[in-house]
Amino acid sequence: MNSLTESILEDARSVVREINHDRLRGRSVLVTGASGLIGTHLMASLACLRSEADLPLRVWGVVNSEPEGYFSSIVELGGLKVIRGDMADDSFVQNLPEADIVIHAAGYGQPGKFLKDPVRTIKLNTSALLGLFGKVAKGGKLLFLSTSEVYAGAPHPPYREADVGSTNTDHPRACYIEAKKCGETICNAYREIGIDAKSARISLAYGPGTKAGDRRVINEFILRGLRGKISLLDHGHVRRTYCYVTDTVEILWDILLDGTDAIYNVGGSSRVTIRDLALTIGDYLKVPVVFPTDVAEGMAGAPEDVSLDMSKVEREFGKNTFTDFAEGLRKTIEWQKLYYASATQEAGNG
Repeated sequence: MNSLTESILEDARSVVREINHDRLRGRSVLVTGASGLIGTHLMASLACLRSEADLPLRVWGVVNSEPEGYFSSIVELGGLKVIRGDMADDSFVQNLPEADIVIHAAGYGQPGKFLKDPVRTIKLNTSALLGLFGKVAKGGKLLFLSTSEVYAGAPHPPYREADVGSTNTDHPRACYIEAKKCGETICNAYREIGIDAKSARISLAYGPGTKAGDRRVINEFILRGLRGKISLLDHGHVRRTYCYVTDTVEILWDILLDGTDAIYNVGGSSRVTIRDLALTIGDYLKVPVVFPTDVAEGMAGAPEDVSLDMSKVEREFGKNTFTDFAEGLRKTIEWQKLYYASATQEAGNG
C-alpha cells in the first residue's frame, strides 16, 4: 500500500474511533461523489470499519470519472463497490441500488467548477437529490451535503443554523447558493413525511485526498508553491475558517447517525486571512509570495468572512476539539507534494 493511501487511512482510523459503530452494523450505504475529498474520506472510514473493525456493511460509492489509484486501493481494502455514472442523469439515478443510508456528496465545492456549468450544479442539488430519496430503504436515512454559502449576504458571522442569507437570484454564485437552499428544502419536505433526512452546511474542508485540478484556495496555493512562487489575484484580506477533513467527516457521521435536527453547521475553529494563508504555505515551501501592486479584485461573489457557529454540534455530540490548523496544513502539503511527485513519475514512465 502506497503512502498516499496510507495517509488517508490513518486519518480514517481516527474517525472510526469516534463514531457509533452499532448504528452502522449490518447496514447498506450509498455514497455519491465518493471520489471527492469528503467522499474519499467517508469511503475510507467505511473501508476501515469493514476491514479492520470487522463490521458487516454493504457499501456502494458513486463516481463520475475514473478514480485515482489511492481511491481504488481504499475500495479494494474494504471490499467496497464502485458505480460509475453521471448523477445529473435521471435514468442513472433511477438505477442505483436501494440503501439504508444515502449520503449525497456529489457536486463541486469549487467555485471555478460550479460556476462553469450552472445548470448541472442546480440538477445535482435538486433533481438528483429527489431521485435519491427513492433509493432510501424503509426506515433509512439520508444526509445532504449543503454549504456555508447559504449564509451569503448575512451580517455578523459566525453564523448560526437559524440565520438566513440575503443574496438575490442574480448573485454571481446563485446557481450554487439557491440550489443548496432548494436541496435543504427538499430534505425538510421529506422529513415531514417521515424520512430521517438532514442537511450539513459544510465550510471549507481541506486535507489529503484532493485531485489534480482542484482549484480551491489551499490546493491552488500549494500547487503554485510547488512550482516555485505563490501569486495572489488580490491582497487576500478576506477571512476564512478551515476544517480539517477528519473533523468534517467525524461530524458528518455524528449528524447522520445521532443527529435529531434538520440542519447542522460543519466547520472548524481556525481563523486566517487568505494573505496569511499564502504566507504560511510560502514559508513552509520556502518560496516567495507575490501580491498585486495595483488594486485587484478576487473571485466574483466571494464572501468577506466565512465563519460558522458550531455550538449545536458541540452541545449534541461533544465535539469541542479540532485538528490544529498548522498540523492539518502540514499534512495536506506533504500529501500533495507526494501526489504531484507520483504523477510526474508516472508520466515519465509512460
